[in-house]
Order: sequence, then C-alpha cells, then structure tokens
Amino acid sequence: MKSLDILIVGVGGQGTLLASRVLGKYALEGGYDVKLSEVHGMAQRGGSVMTYVRIGQKIASPIIDEGGADLILAFEKLEALRYAHYLKPNGEVLYSTQEIMPMPVVTGAAEYPKGIEAQLKGTGIDALKLAIEAGNAKSANSVMLGALCKKLGFDRDRFEEALLSSIPQKTIEMNRKAFALGYDAV
Repeated sequence: MKSLDILIVGVGGQGTLLASRVLGKYALEGGYDVKLSEVHGMAQRGGSVMTYVRIGQKIASPIIDEGGADLILAFEKLEALRYAHYLKPNGEVLYSTQEIMPMPVVTGAAEYPKGIEAQLKGTGIDALKLAIEAGNAKSANSVMLGALCKKLGFDRDRFEEALLSSIPQKTIEMNRKAFALGYDAV
C-alpha cells in the first residue's frame, strides 16, 4: 500500500470514532504511519461527525483536503452526500443505506433528500439490517468495517483482530458476526 486517505463520516453515536481508531490500529500494526483527526461538531446531539484517516509510509498532516479522499466510509447516506466533495475524481463511497433524520427534517422545516443513491459514486450496504441480524443495531459500524476490509483488500484476520481488540469483551461474538456479514456483503 502506498498511501490511503479515508474520510469516515456519520452521525454522533454511530461508532465513527471507534472505526477510525480500528483502521489506525490496523495500519500501525502493519508498519505504516497513520494520522487521525476528528471533527465532532454536535456529535452528542446527533450531529455530523467526520474523521480523517491518512495511512502511508510517511504522513505529515492528518487533514484531507477537499477533493483528496480515496474513499469515504459513511455510516449514514445523507452524510455520504454531505461530504462527497472530499472525494478524488476516481474516489469511491462505501455507505450505509441507513437514514437518520436530521433536526430540520424532524421539526418539519425540511425534507430528507430523495435520490441520494443516484448521486453517490459507490457501494451501499444495508448495515442496520445486517447489524440486527448479528444481534444488535449498534454493531452497524462493525458491518461497515467488514465491508471496508474487503473493499480495500486488507488482511481479514488482522483487521478483524484490530476491531475485536478495541471493543468490550462481552460484545466480541456479536461484532465478529457483524464484521463477517459486512465482509460478505461486498
């Protein structure tokens, strides 16, 4: 792997920050330099969360410029669309098809956009459905990490170990199943 710039986006509480740490751990254990930068915004109130993950031989800055991301990993499809301008021309989006209504939609001041999938250049996964199948909706981030692992051709065993060593012991089997379901979905 030469260098890889991944933008992870979602809504507060979806596990985007854990996902960035797992990805960083995997890369570090593979001998790569890694820089992470988290932008929380109103994450605790269900707002947008964005994390930059830069992996390579020597990474100077943690920030990914607009138009500089190789891949966007999105845990919610409107968030994928919101940050699509960060993609390189040949970049791709791997996104969950889950819809989480932002506050303007909840209050009736706006409508959730239609046709998002048609505007995204990438792969959509029903991570919520697969997470529920694995045992808990909260494991949707593990579904997406499994999909990311396969999409990028990472070593499955090492990547899964990076995930499982980063979560509470009592959730390991559920997250292992969620990871496998995401891996197989791509």
